[in-house]
Amino acid sequence: MQWKITGATVRGTSHIRKDLPNQDSILCHPDSGHGLPVILAISDGHGSSKSFRSDKGSCFAVQAAVETISEFLINLHAEIGNFTHIRQIAEEQLPKEIVRRWKTKVKDDLTAAPFSENESAIIDGRGNDDFAYGATLLTIAITESFIVYLQLGDGDILTLWDNGQVEQPIPKDDRLFANETTSLCGKESWRDFRCCFQPIFDISPKLILAATDGYANSFRDEESFLKVAPDIFGFIESEGIDFVETNLKDWLNDASESGSGDDVTVGIITELR
Repeated sequence: MQWKITGATVRGTSHIRKDLPNQDSILCHPDSGHGLPVILAISDGHGSSKSFRSDKGSCFAVQAAVETISEFLINLHAEIGNFTHIRQIAEEQLPKEIVRRWKTKVKDDLTAAPFSENESAIIDGRGNDDFAYGATLLTIAITESFIVYLQLGDGDILTLWDNGQVEQPIPKDDRLFANETTSLCGKESWRDFRCCFQPIFDISPKLILAATDGYANSFRDEESFLKVAPDIFGFIESEGIDFVETNLKDWLNDASESGSGDDVTVGIITELR
């Protein structure tokens, strides 16, 4: 079994008009895009006037996730096959460590580049400098024997199976509505992570797609969005993964322009058979 990972991020049309930076970030492991373990992390910085460094916050988020999960997988050798214990570690320890590393990166950035007087005025009264860096996080890790999905805040993860069924492995969070979202900058944000642990026995998803909310918001309805996974896999089967990699940014730009206007980031993991 061989896995291929790819992805892209584009600056939203509304951000281009307002001369704002892309608030999304994506990081894939391994750098070659082939082989196991596979780790994908994408993050959406809040982009509000009060989260004025969230483009950095999203970058720190994907770095913290890939660093944390890489170490987690390296240290698992004695636990291979003990799914109950691995699942417990994934659910209880990974969110805490990801948040700890993210906060450390934020602190280091503040030391290197303290808030200006105007920025301090925006944060003043909140008692939480992290708010300036607020961001969400979606991350997926695949090994030979299991898959771990982690999510904090909005965005979407889709899995496509051999029978054509599209699933969303992470349960919905009823607290997410309108523009409200849980965030890495929240108090005890590790508690807000949602986790799905999926052992691999005889079958595994043939495609996994992760996207920031700007992508789903560019579609007419959820049903239209869910068709993205089989549509992309259809291109992979008929044209090859290189075709998808070549065209992905154009597809995301089209989605932002005709839909949400938001930054759009998509990561794709597929099993090459």
